[in-house]
Amino acid sequence: MQRPFVYNPPTNPVLDILYLDKDILVVNKPSGLLTNPGRSAEMQDCLLSRVQQQFPLAQLVHRLDMSTSGLVVFALRRKAEAVLKQQFASRSVKKIYRARVWGQIAEQGMVNAPLLADPTQPPLQKICQKTGKAALTYFQRLSFDGQSSLVELRPVTGRSHQLRVHMQSLGHPILGDAFYAHDEAYAAAPRLLLQALCLEVYQPYSSQLLRFELEPDFD
Repeated sequence: MQRPFVYNPPTNPVLDILYLDKDILVVNKPSGLLTNPGRSAEMQDCLLSRVQQQFPLAQLVHRLDMSTSGLVVFALRRKAEAVLKQQFASRSVKKIYRARVWGQIAEQGMVNAPLLADPTQPPLQKICQKTGKAALTYFQRLSFDGQSSLVELRPVTGRSHQLRVHMQSLGHPILGDAFYAHDEAYAAAPRLLLQALCLEVYQPYSSQLLRFELEPDFD
């Protein structure tokens, strides 16, 4: 179910920089800010445009949904961009997300369900066993408060809306999800309760393993 959309990005322009070297910039994206610009003029304000104000040569190598908060990596040189994009494409990047979902989800498990863009409801995605692209997510319940579960999500693939659709497919939509949550789950939080909490990449030139981890931004 799609709900009315108004783009109202956070007004604080100060970047939350977690790491910087000659090749890589890692920032903490707030919920509500597009990673890259949208089509309309009012959607040009985004994480990429804000980063490029300070680092004009910065290039995006992956993205988060507008409503998702958390770790985003930028390349500061062209060769670094190619290496980092290859890491994401080959799935050597390790990602951990944290979400709060409706109901009491199983203690642990996985969702192996291919995804396809829904041509009738863009930008929504849907599960399609015949022509969808492979999508795999592992999950573990961390706690249950009587109404919702705190979960750790480890996506193996990186499809658009993957975690949101996979949780919804189990009957446990992420709280505050304007695209996939039912009315009760949507109203249960003021924002999408999904955070890219931890990320591991290899430094493009030294091949050193770099691990970045945030403090949780919701309970």
